[in-house]
Amino acid sequence: MNPRSRTLAKGLALVAAWWLASGLGAFGADAKDAGRAPDCLVPFGIRVIDAQTGRGVPLVELETVNHLKWVTDSAGWVAFAEPGLMNQRVFFYVRSHGYESPKDGFGFGGTALETIPGKKVTLRITRQNVAERLYRVTGEGIYRDSVLLGEPVPTAQPLGAGKVAGQDSAFAEIYRGKIFWFWGDTARMSYPLGHFWMAAATSELPGQGGLDPSVGVQLRYFTDPEGFSRPVARLGVDKGPIWADGFLVLPDESGRERLVCHYVHVESLAKVLDHGLAVFNDQKGEFERLKALDLADRWRFPGQAHALRHREGDTEYIYLGEVFPNIRVRARWRDYLDPESYEGFTCLDDAGSAGQAKPARGADGQVRYQWRRNTKPLDGAAEQRMIAEGRLKPDEAHFLPRDVDSGKPVLMHRGSVRWNDYRKRWIMIAGQLGGTSNLGEIWYAEAQAPTGPWRRAKKIVTHDRYSFYNPVHHPFFDQQGGRIIYFEGTYTHTFSGNPSPTPRYDYNQIMYRLDLDDARLKAVRE
Repeated sequence: MNPRSRTLAKGLALVAAWWLASGLGAFGADAKDAGRAPDCLVPFGIRVIDAQTGRGVPLVELETVNHLKWVTDSAGWVAFAEPGLMNQRVFFYVRSHGYESPKDGFGFGGTALETIPGKKVTLRITRQNVAERLYRVTGEGIYRDSVLLGEPVPTAQPLGAGKVAGQDSAFAEIYRGKIFWFWGDTARMSYPLGHFWMAAATSELPGQGGLDPSVGVQLRYFTDPEGFSRPVARLGVDKGPIWADGFLVLPDESGRERLVCHYVHVESLAKVLDHGLAVFNDQKGEFERLKALDLADRWRFPGQAHALRHREGDTEYIYLGEVFPNIRVRARWRDYLDPESYEGFTCLDDAGSAGQAKPARGADGQVRYQWRRNTKPLDGAAEQRMIAEGRLKPDEAHFLPRDVDSGKPVLMHRGSVRWNDYRKRWIMIAGQLGGTSNLGEIWYAEAQAPTGPWRRAKKIVTHDRYSFYNPVHHPFFDQQGGRIIYFEGTYTHTFSGNPSPTPRYDYNQIMYRLDLDDARLKAVRE
């Protein structure tokens, strides 16, 4: 018996002893049952696997006819121990975002199972998503059901790290030989309010002490004396959240590598109090203010940006953007700190982005996109307006790709763009604004330059009345030369219109894997 099984058996024995001592054991118990857990406390294991890969599927909902619900853990397990429903045939509806369960003649997707304590069964569901759901990265009870069933788990803290209940919007950057992870608002179990000044953790790189990304991420949180994730970007404020983005490593004037970011201090979603740049203090393990920026001019530092580096000729640039990299600055400390050094990518004439400015065109009539200093860049929403007004043709847009299946333009919300060695292209993972779910649809696209043009996109993840926003691709997890990529996003009912949050999963990060050789992506690159 492995250590987890011994722990489980010991726990069940203690429960059984209490059960018998309290007199509740009178229901059918006799002397020979002393010390044995009642059957209703011994779980029946149900594992749901991907029919294509055979891997356990997290976030699958099992619901009985009388509307009791369970959700699979990150290994695809449910530990079912319902006193009134053991040792009998029970029907379970089986549902999951982007997956389908076989339906019977009446259209019911699910199956009936004999709920025998100690027994384990496997169910198969068919994945409709192009990307494969792998595991939950943050929160409590990540492998809760696996632990209850005595199943093996891949992480040292299978029930969650940092006493975190939920975390918003992930960022990651390699710094000092480790992966530094950052999140926004962080929920705790001890009170309805958590902290709102950026959380952080580190993990080892794969092959250098870290787990294979297909298995999980071993997080080591920056914590307070009580073991709860502590703020790392308080920046001296007393009220209002601090949200940071654009994390990157840049040598300062002395040549020392520094971890920097952009931050905003907000009162609400609609009111920003101030913003600026911050630098990480390695000794204190927290960010400190580096430079205050003009609140009236925020285009140079869009929220939720994932920075990338790109060299053009002999010059290396830092690119930023909420989805597509439409802002750049030279990768030098003094330029990074100087707002006047930033350029926007635009096709508008000297009138800038105001009002009815027309696209600049060459003698051949073709629209000319270019980098211009002190100029607000164009994005997909601006191009969409210009097309509607007749100022731009649909095939002249750079940031408004079309769905390869329907041919309709897709307006992206937030995401990341990274270079991919396998495709020899820049690839985008981004969420959609105004899709079949509100902020729950995830898309893939390719382009030959970070600025595009981004012509075609394919939906790779879908959600039913649920949000999955601010996705980010982690290139340090790429495998097989970039053929296999990993990305995560925030799974939450917020903004979705769904009144029923998914227990444990809601407001947490979920990791996906995408095979770029999937035949369904072929149309993106044609």
